[in-house]
Amino acid sequence: MTNVVIAGYQRSPFSLATKGELARVRPDDLAAQVVRGLVEKTGVKVEDIEDLILGCAFPEAEQGFNLGRLVVLMADLPQSVGGVTVNRFCGSSMQSIHMAAGQIQLGAGEVFICAGVESMSRVPMTGFNPLPNPALYVKTPGAYIGMGDTAENVATKWQISREQQEAFAVKSHEKATAARAEGRLKDEIVPISIKGGTVSEDGCIRPETTAVALAGLKPAFSADGTVTAGTSSPLTDGASAVLVCSEEYAMKNGLTPLARLTSVGISGCAPEIMGIGPVGASRKALARAGLDAGAMDVIELNEAFASQSLACIRDLGLAEDRINIDGGAIALGHPLGATGARIVGKAASLLQREGGKYALATQCIGGGQGIATILERI
Repeated sequence: MTNVVIAGYQRSPFSLATKGELARVRPDDLAAQVVRGLVEKTGVKVEDIEDLILGCAFPEAEQGFNLGRLVVLMADLPQSVGGVTVNRFCGSSMQSIHMAAGQIQLGAGEVFICAGVESMSRVPMTGFNPLPNPALYVKTPGAYIGMGDTAENVATKWQISREQQEAFAVKSHEKATAARAEGRLKDEIVPISIKGGTVSEDGCIRPETTAVALAGLKPAFSADGTVTAGTSSPLTDGASAVLVCSEEYAMKNGLTPLARLTSVGISGCAPEIMGIGPVGASRKALARAGLDAGAMDVIELNEAFASQSLACIRDLGLAEDRINIDGGAIALGHPLGATGARIVGKAASLLQREGGKYALATQCIGGGQGIATILERI
């Protein structure tokens, strides 16, 4: 079997939707700047790139047409490079990595750019004109359930208290604040040119977050609920990209592999508790790798909500000191289509920085799914 590696990772700063510095940046422009940054940093031979596979959760309006191909053209890649847009909601750009790995193992290309983007400022969650299927809505109303409602369902079913959720959120901000202050995020960020300047730092991190402050927030989704805006990932604008290639190609062409893809997994679950999706997907990926959760030195678990993160940590038996070392989505933000590539690229980078052997990157997906990737340090 052909070994597949992550040979580069870059992202934009992540910025609060509507209020942040990227709110007036078109998502196609944002993604193109990140792709250019990845090409520049890795030095990959652009004429060798088979395809740009781009994840986007709501591919319409400025994120519409075939955004993957448009980003190829906007990033000044050769016309010979293909471009495709993939939608698995929050798992879209992790899915792009899985697709590239499969093509490499089929012999259908040696090097791919796997990217993701979401402007939640410019294309709202659910898009501009959602039209649920009436028959499906009657049969399975959970297919269209709001994400906040699923977080409340998980909190109730797994008995995750508000205090536990708030402590988790505070920790996420503390870790992200320290990572930014110590310069640990700088190398992964491509400064984004905007009208009148440049954006080079994340805009969602709140160093001032405390348990006392979070305790004063009203429930966000249910009057008697436990989930608040402070224990949820914020609506975010951002883009990310990773370079995926065969290990042989990397070695022959002077690229620096960060990690080898060991296994992947996809799993479905009840839409009403979609936040538990990482459990089934991670168990599949771990079993396929012949590993258990205790072997994971680095874990990137997307923090869609504190409640679902804590439920997944509990069910998978994950070591909390290995999870989201530089902070997670509650602090950094969650631009839907961009998150998967961010956490896979981050996990690969952390394996190099921290010296571990194995990493797990996993996330929940609206509609009731989970996706997971196991990496091995090279």
